[in-house]
Amino acid sequence: MGREEFGRMQACRCLLVLWVALWGASVQCEEMGRGYKMTSIGELVDGSGIVGHLDLIEGTEIYGPDIEELRVIARYEGDNIHVHITDATTPRWEVPLSVIPRPNVKSLVSSAPTSPVEGSQDDGQWREVPAPDSSHPMVLKYHVDPFGFSVTRRSDNEELFNTIPEKLESVDGSGSKENSFNSLVFKDQYIEISTRIPEDAYLYGIGEMSRPDGMRLVPNRTYTLWATDIASYFVDIPLYSTYPFIMDLREGAITHGLLLMNSNGMDIRYENRSITYKIIGGILDFYIFPGTSPLAVVDQLTALVGRPAAFPYWSLGLHQARFGYKNVEELEHVTREYARAKLPMESMSADIDHMNNFMDFTLNPETYPEEKLRPYVDRLQRNHQKFIMILDPNVKIDETYKTYVRASALDVFMLNGTGESRYIAQVWPGPSNIPDFLHPNAEKWWTQEIADFHGVIPFDGLWLDMNEPANFCSGPNCYYGPTIVCSEILWKCCMICDNNASSLDKWNNPPYAINNFGDKRPLYIKTVSLDALHHDGSKSYDTHNIYGMTEAIATHNALQKVTSKRPFVLSRSCFLGSGSYAAHWTGDNGALWSELSGSVLSIMSSGMFGMPMVGADICGFNMHTTEELCRRWIQVGAFYPFARSHSDSAATNQELFLWDSVSKVASHVLHWRYRMLPFWYTLMYEAHTTGAPYVRPLFFTFPLDKQTWTINHQFMIGDKVLVSPVLEENTTSVHAYFPRGVWYDLFGVTPTIQAGEGSLWEDLPSPQDAINVHVRGGSIIPLQDFAMTTTEVRATPFTLLVAFERAPETSVLHPPSSILCGDADREYAFGHLYVDDGVQVNMTLTSGRASYIKFEATRIGSSYTLKSSVNESAYANNLGFVVGTVKVLGMHSAPLAVHVNGRAASHVEVKLHSTSPAVELVGLNHPLGTEMELVWSTSLPVSGQLMSC
Repeated sequence: MGREEFGRMQACRCLLVLWVALWGASVQCEEMGRGYKMTSIGELVDGSGIVGHLDLIEGTEIYGPDIEELRVIARYEGDNIHVHITDATTPRWEVPLSVIPRPNVKSLVSSAPTSPVEGSQDDGQWREVPAPDSSHPMVLKYHVDPFGFSVTRRSDNEELFNTIPEKLESVDGSGSKENSFNSLVFKDQYIEISTRIPEDAYLYGIGEMSRPDGMRLVPNRTYTLWATDIASYFVDIPLYSTYPFIMDLREGAITHGLLLMNSNGMDIRYENRSITYKIIGGILDFYIFPGTSPLAVVDQLTALVGRPAAFPYWSLGLHQARFGYKNVEELEHVTREYARAKLPMESMSADIDHMNNFMDFTLNPETYPEEKLRPYVDRLQRNHQKFIMILDPNVKIDETYKTYVRASALDVFMLNGTGESRYIAQVWPGPSNIPDFLHPNAEKWWTQEIADFHGVIPFDGLWLDMNEPANFCSGPNCYYGPTIVCSEILWKCCMICDNNASSLDKWNNPPYAINNFGDKRPLYIKTVSLDALHHDGSKSYDTHNIYGMTEAIATHNALQKVTSKRPFVLSRSCFLGSGSYAAHWTGDNGALWSELSGSVLSIMSSGMFGMPMVGADICGFNMHTTEELCRRWIQVGAFYPFARSHSDSAATNQELFLWDSVSKVASHVLHWRYRMLPFWYTLMYEAHTTGAPYVRPLFFTFPLDKQTWTINHQFMIGDKVLVSPVLEENTTSVHAYFPRGVWYDLFGVTPTIQAGEGSLWEDLPSPQDAINVHVRGGSIIPLQDFAMTTTEVRATPFTLLVAFERAPETSVLHPPSSILCGDADREYAFGHLYVDDGVQVNMTLTSGRASYIKFEATRIGSSYTLKSSVNESAYANNLGFVVGTVKVLGMHSAPLAVHVNGRAASHVEVKLHSTSPAVELVGLNHPLGTEMELVWSTSLPVSGQLMSC
């Protein structure tokens, strides 16, 4: 956002929050007619469901006339339910299949005539849509008059979705009854549909926005989806990305998901007993995912919208950026200072400072000349570090600017509302045209620009900013006057904009106003006019929320073609499915304690939306940070999936080496960040294959533990590491929750925590230089040695960190049944590891190109065994990877003997820790790609093989 607007919005912040609260509380169910009646029905050609015709019963003129006839397709799609409702006679905007590939249900509509449907009004009769398979986890039904549909879980008949309103007692006590919400409303620019929700449901999702009240959605609140260029420290305001997805967690920890595939702006109103969607365009396109666990729901969601991308291994290192590095010399200085402080810096990012007059694919000839920047980038890359460059989607209108000239030749710019000329915006370079990434020529042009610029500066990744798309001038009626000269305040609009109500069309002034910016501002504020056209006639009104995704797709594909490597793309504006192409950062946050706390929520939520590679600007982007805040922030940020320090030119510098105390803390946490790279990379593989987020709320791992359902200040890395950060100023302890099990301090400083049959709240000491990170009992975590770059880390031996836990009768970790037999004193641990070269395009388990190793450890009495099983061993063996050390946490006695694959391992050194219970077996040097059985005992000589039960 512009700096001028910053002060004004900050001053109004408290009033805005109060206004939103009052506005939300005053929302009432506005009578919108009687809905629709199903008049005819037919079967889909593949037998998966039905197609029905709906006629309007009675409408109103509120927000415009109702559409008279609708078509509904309701079907079983794999394990999901899919309900698609649109105009029966006129095509309407839908999220393009080219953007999110998925089954095209319209192709399933039979040409055979449909049959009339009998049914009287409110007859209470539901008709079931027969499932192709009687074992389908859900049951789909429809109601004829008024039309509605419901979805129930087959196993327990739990109602998951029901659009028919309940009859509620009148609030005046008269005994009369009123509907809890409206029946289906479908107008050109206003669609309303509701579903019943039990009062005890725990709902999550609907992003992206900052939420002071935690991850769980709060009843009597309205959540708005509209991609917005605004700093993220404003509360309850729609931010850069839009995710119309809800996860519903209910009693018994049974979870399902609800996706509305619609890219138009919308308000989603959550009452105690209902959710109401109020959408300003498009269609109704619902997917209900059966779950039944949180991870299963994300698996089902990402199977539909796209699995999270595989990113290059180096992307897991620490990144440095700043808006305001004035020249190459400053980049060189920062790079030297990181090295002097012995802090790893994996990549440097060039913000728009490097550009010539802020034009993409250019270099400032005075401050960032090629003859200086290219040698700097070459030195970085020789040192196994990377260089990332920023791009904004706007293209300066300048006939001497080659990027503009080539785009003009291919005609890839968006047009104004009449289609007679190109739409003109004002962004950083001044008068600009906006690329149409839905245009068939756009990717060709974009790829060539990236290829040409890569030939000048061989960057390693691209960073996409301002792609909501942002615009410093708001409104459809903006133009440059003949005497207008832009000032040096580049983010101040210097166009003439005539946006009075009488001059606005229905796209820029729709009949229903969603809660944009938290105070119902016009949709066109700070973005492209909503009547601007794409090549196919579709309007920004419909495409606005997917614009950032279309740019990310084009950039991802271009980088892959240009480099023949796995792309790294970082995008500010995202939609469901963007995670298949880009990482995400949470935008222009502030150097505030509330923003540090909010970053934890944002990162957990993003993973839920299929966007697991996510981070927040460490130490804050806007405002001046403090030493204490920066110190606490790097403690948390070192455990973000995407870890980057980034700040604004108007703020003081905040590189991690500037304060001795911050540098000391950063050295400690980044040491562990880099040691844990094999663990992080294996989580990336898991996300790429199943959608599972790298960072997760506690309830993802412990859904049966209801106390985890509302924990917002702690998070899990995978299902094996618990992070309990300090998120408040002047605080030296943290009130942390430990679900059932054994929890070991990762750093080996504090005692092991035993959370018994139930669970445990613990006040943990957290001095200013410390963060609490615990390893879950039952885990084996692959580590490597610390080094200053990820490339150097990959060349070091592996360490297996083993944390035992007593095997319960049932375990979320699902240990192998072989270690649960008998009544002996026994414990278990297991883990896995994926390795490849970190840059190949496909992250797949392919012979000679990747290896996957499972580890299983058991303790029976005083005897221990650790086994590995290898899938596709060739890659690990060819690279010479070895297991050098096994470290067992909580072990008090040194082994008497160690055997590897039946032979005494006299070369293994045993180290018994005195400060915290742990034993290390050092010097194993066992090939990672060769299966291993490591056996030792603390009381009896080992014959080479443990008895099995």
